[in-house]
Amino acid sequence: MMVRAARIDDVISFAVGEPDFHSAPNVIEAAKRALDDGETKYAPGAGMTRLREVYAAYLKEAIGVSYETENCLVTTGGMGALFLGLTTLLNSGDEVIFSSPYWSNYGQQIVLCGGKPVAIDVDEAHDFVIDPVAIEKAITAKTKVILLNSPSNPTGSVIDAASLRAIAEIAVKHDLVVISDEVYRHILFDGRTYTSIASFPGMKKRTLIIDSCSKTHAMTGFRVGFATGPLNLIREMTKITEDVWSCVNTSAQFAAIEAFTRGADYREMMVAEYEKRRNYIYQRINAIDCLSSIKPMGAFYLFANITKTGLAAKEFCDRLLDEAHVAVVPGDHFGTHASGYVRISYATSMQKIKEGMDRIEAFVNRL
Repeated sequence: MMVRAARIDDVISFAVGEPDFHSAPNVIEAAKRALDDGETKYAPGAGMTRLREVYAAYLKEAIGVSYETENCLVTTGGMGALFLGLTTLLNSGDEVIFSSPYWSNYGQQIVLCGGKPVAIDVDEAHDFVIDPVAIEKAITAKTKVILLNSPSNPTGSVIDAASLRAIAEIAVKHDLVVISDEVYRHILFDGRTYTSIASFPGMKKRTLIIDSCSKTHAMTGFRVGFATGPLNLIREMTKITEDVWSCVNTSAQFAAIEAFTRGADYREMMVAEYEKRRNYIYQRINAIDCLSSIKPMGAFYLFANITKTGLAAKEFCDRLLDEAHVAVVPGDHFGTHASGYVRISYATSMQKIKEGMDRIEAFVNRL
């Protein structure tokens, strides 16, 4: 979809899951300064000690769980952290439970690491939040990991604290590891606060937290992510790091230190803007005949219900691109039971959102 959209001059793209903001000026300057100061050598495989110290302190403040520096590994983005975790944890045929719709890389990475994806369908009626009872029913002798993503890509849902507590109790009961993808933890709306499953009793020792500078600090190109968890797991992941990419870019790590020490104001500015965009696009979608959506709780995605148009997601997206020059992503890209939905990313300017919504409304009215 994005390749096709790139060939159209006046396309408005709601397809990319990437902040439209530039990285904060002070973050960019920190990277430049590091280069000017000659910081062009290899960094330690686990990441610069100073960055890991800063990140551990940040995580204590963000989720209320204390970690030592040695429990934190710097990775090439959140995807690198996820892949290292799955590679280390999974033996051939081990099962990983996660909710569907889901970010497509989850299924692909699980298979690449020798595991078996076990997707549990979630629905709009329950705000696309996974049911702990369904998780427990899906557990078999081969289950190794429960994978959570909250706030969610593609639905914008946020798992409530009661559900997290129930999932934590299931993980403890069945001796499972939880991988908690928290890359959108700061992009929350309507006054919500973040709860990490690692904060529940018995979970720190069995939770691997995946994080990244990409979304919350608009640093996608820097490729700085984090894996935080039990020391024995992090040590094994570090060994693989040194065999695959050696280390994360040194100047990018200096930029990350700046982001975590002096980046909160810029981050909150972006979140406030995302919330304004969320409010506008939610109102517009639900005012269009044949379209509807629940109100996203976090991240920067809206998962729009298009079933009343009579079109499957792929046909809807193809025609919308060809006829109205607007790019959105078919729901079945995120799971086999989501063909009645499209994902709309509002990580773009309000001007483009307004024009794009006008085009979508006109397109649907012509159907």
